[in-house]
Amino acid sequence: MTMKYVLGNKTEGDGKHSPKGIIVLEDTTEYISYAPKEEIKAQDRRPFDLLVIINPKLKKRSNRSALFFEGCLSVDGFRAVVERHLDVEVTGFGRDGQPIKVDASGWQARILQHECDHLDGTLYVDKMVTRTFRTVQNLDLPLAEGCPKLGAR
Repeated sequence: MTMKYVLGNKTEGDGKHSPKGIIVLEDTTEYISYAPKEEIKAQDRRPFDLLVIINPKLKKRSNRSALFFEGCLSVDGFRAVVERHLDVEVTGFGRDGQPIKVDASGWQARILQHECDHLDGTLYVDKMVTRTFRTVQNLDLPLAEGCPKLGAR
């Protein structure tokens, strides 16, 4: 099966003739090196190579979740706390047109959810803990009283 087949013909499962969308993501050792070590550990952040998924379908694999600051170039210069599942499975098609399944946890699971949300027209600000929205320059300020603590729940 080729990518042209996936994009232009009936695909397995949902029977659509055109893609719902394509997500592209990676988290390299270089990107991770800019974050504080405590944050990397708390977020369970590990490098992974470029990943392309066509027509992604996401489902949670556990009820575990975590709250962390999240940002996006669509709302550049700002961050907010978002609760996300810690364990997800994403199925779809790879860039070679072959079926792909990704089991992800930690930060990779967060990125997959964030990117799949984009395909549904959802940004992190639609899911954020409202009182945590701030500029990147103010990330180190304490959370407002009553806001949930960062980390796994």
